[in-house]
This record gives sequence, structure tokens and C-alpha cells, in this order.
Amino acid sequence: MQVKKILFPTDFSHCSDAALPVATSLARDSGATLLIVHAEEPPMAYGGGEMYYGIPDPVTEDLRNMLKKVVPSDPGVPYEHHLVVGDPATSISELAKSQGADLIVMGTHGRTGLRRLLMGSVAEAIVRRAPCPVFIMKEPQAEA
Repeated sequence: MQVKKILFPTDFSHCSDAALPVATSLARDSGATLLIVHAEEPPMAYGGGEMYYGIPDPVTEDLRNMLKKVVPSDPGVPYEHHLVVGDPATSISELAKSQGADLIVMGTHGRTGLRRLLMGSVAEAIVRRAPCPVFIMKEPQAEA
């Protein structure tokens, strides 16, 4: 498998942080460019306001600044940043297709049972929609 572009989605979580060194190593070893992407979900439309809890949406410029701080640990790995707007699974899959990504490397929280049912799984949705192979790393277990 010839890998020229590796897409690395981040939600700025610990599981994303844990997957970045793997994505960096794969990019370095294959001579690929790392596409570092964050999907900003569009603001939710609230009905009559009864569901609004006063939690502000993140400011796009703040997200852009956070994304700029996500860089490969190996300075020799070429990379690009992409901030996309929309449903994360759809946006990431579409970006992978439009950029010609050969592989997606991402972290997952590894939720199961009711937590997965209630919160969904972006990683699972990406696996189903991606135009290329997806390498998923489960969030590292906390040491006792």
C-alpha cells in the first residue's frame, strides 16, 4: 500500500493526542504528508429556547489557534491544517475523499453500551463512510 497522505482528525482530546505519534510515525516512515483536521460542528438551532443552557459555542478563531498547536512530533514530517464545518464523520470522510487521503489515523474514546448508544461513535461512522482504510487507536487506559 502506497501512502502519500494520512488524514489525522483531532477533537483535542487525550485520545487524539495519543494517536498523533502513531500518525506521525506512519507519515515519516512512508514519506506521507499529514493532514491534521478538526471538524467544527455548526451551531445548533434551538426551538423556543427551552433547550438552551447558556453554554457558548467555541469561537472559530480559538479552534483555528488550537488546531495550529497540533503538529507532528517529528519536525521532518510535512503537514497541513484543515478546519472543516459540519457533522464530524461526514466532513472528515468528505475531506479524505477530496484530498485523496490514503489512510485515516484517529483516536477513539472506546465507549461501549449505553454511553455509546447515547453519545454515538464518530469513529464508527468514519469507518463506515471513509473512502480509504481507517486505523483507530482506543484511548489509553489510566494507570492504577
